[in-house]
Parts: sequence; structure tokens; C-alpha cells
Amino acid sequence: MSLRALITNDDGVSAEGIAVLTEVALAAGLEVTVAAPHVNRSGTSAMLSALESGGRLVFEAAEVAGVKAYGVHASPAMIAFAGVRGAFGEQPDVVLSGINHGANAGQAVLHSGTVGAALTGANHGVPGFAVSLQSEPPKAWDTARHVTARALDWFLEHREELYAINVNVPDRPLAELKGLRAAGFAGFGSVQAEIGESGEDFVTMTFSQPTRELDPDSDLALLRDGWATVSVMRPPILAAPAVPSGLDA
Repeated sequence: MSLRALITNDDGVSAEGIAVLTEVALAAGLEVTVAAPHVNRSGTSAMLSALESGGRLVFEAAEVAGVKAYGVHASPAMIAFAGVRGAFGEQPDVVLSGINHGANAGQAVLHSGTVGAALTGANHGVPGFAVSLQSEPPKAWDTARHVTARALDWFLEHREELYAINVNVPDRPLAELKGLRAAGFAGFGSVQAEIGESGEDFVTMTFSQPTRELDPDSDLALLRDGWATVSVMRPPILAAPAVPSGLDA
């Protein structure tokens, strides 16, 4: 029996990346259901938001890579949350999210709708797979296809041992790809925010490339140097001790 995959993203159901991911999943022999935001919902993390009408999750018919799809009026995490409960057919065996237009690396993965969908699946017992292509707009779709296929094969083979994985692909020709490496998260995101001028009812924020030195084994450093990266993630877990001493006295 084929494994069932729920495929989503945060760039929207018409984005090029989700079509590539769907094609890779089909080539891997997966039975796919595609349900993705009807418009771009980037940066939504694991937010459970939806446009509801009378308590209904609203969607419209779409098509992705020749597959019937749902354009859902919701965040990707909400789609994963509903999907693992059978909203779009039988419960999936895995949640696949991406291919995102732009990297999701370092501590900034906390804010990613792509990663949020994968972690939401994992948090509810369905292993999650998130994949992103470095630049925006991305160009190296052949490289993304190659890395995604290789990483997906490994993920499917080991899914029962995993919670979720995050894959990042450098936006460079396949001939220039150095390979695929396991990586930890960099201690900051792929962009750096700075607070500027403030007034009575506003504050300005600017974004730039980080200038801090990178750990050479981090995802951002490896990605910069031409490696695709895989990072294994877990959904939220309770820290120990759960309650500081004396607080519950």
C-alpha cells in the first residue's frame, strides 16, 4: 500500500515550488493530497488561522502538477492541523511542506509557515518534511528537485524514527552543488532586523544580511558555501524541571 502524503506550503497553491514538490512525491510513489493556502501566507509560523463561514473551513478547487488540489483559506499550519484529522481525505502518513521560495534556516525557522506546517504534523503524530530553496525568487529548480528527491527518500525510510526535518537547498546550478549535509541551526536567521526611527505611533524596522560570524557547521554557513542541509527538528517539548523549585509550594 502506498504511503499517503499531505502536501502544503506557505507561498500559495499556485506557487512553482509546490508543483515541484508534488512531482517529486509522485515520482517517489506516494499517494498525494495537495491542500495549500489560496494566497501567500508566508511568515505565519504554526498559527492556526482560517477564514471561516458558519464554522466551516473554506476552500476552492485548484490543480497542482496535474493533481486535484484544494486552495484553502487558512494558514499552512491550520491546513496540516485539519489534514491530519481527515479534512481532505484519509489521514496522511506524512506531511510535506514547500518547496518554499527562499531559505528557512537558523533560528528564523520559528517564524516560517513552511516549517510550521511540518512541525504541526509532527506535533500530532504525523512526521513532517519541510524544504526550501535559498533565493527569492528562486531559480535552480533542477537542484531543488534533485535534493528534495534524495532527502525525501531518506525521510520516508526513517520516518518512524523522526519528528520533522528541515531541508534547505542553495540556489545554484546542480553542477555546483557540493552535496547534502546534516546541520545544526545558526544562532540567528538569514536576515537581521534593526529598529530605527520611532514616533508616537510608529517604529521603523530595516532588514539586512547578518554580519556576525557563522558556525561553519550551521545550516546558514553550509548553505552559503554551496551545501544543501538537513536539520532534524522536534515539536515543542516540556523543559525539565517543569516548574522552578518553590513555585508550586
